[in-house]
Amino acid sequence: MALNKRELFLKRRLRVRNKLRATSDGRPRLSVHRSSKNISVQVIDDLRGVTLASASSLEKDLGVVGKNNVEAAAKIGAAIAERAKKAGVEDVVFDRGGFLFHGKIKALADAAREGGLKF
Repeated sequence: MALNKRELFLKRRLRVRNKLRATSDGRPRLSVHRSSKNISVQVIDDLRGVTLASASSLEKDLGVVGKNNVEAAAKIGAAIAERAKKAGVEDVVFDRGGFLFHGKIKALADAAREGGLKF
């Protein structure tokens, strides 16, 4: 029953997503994806199947192109909060995927909360 890191990640991602489906009450989902070089986040309305707002470290106007550190995550969190509020979204559910709520993911979530998103 020895699972490798990828299998543990996929199990965690499914567990988180299933819990969110049960408790979302129609709220949009703030979905985070992190790679070794970049970090991106989307506000997704699962009922309609559309993305309401997004931010990524690949955007040149944020000034963190190609960076994947805590400071970049905080800037992206602030940007997604601003864009989500502009789209009329204030309450979301936080979908961290299979990533642990630590470091970059935590910095992004804290910056989004400070920007006015509630989750």
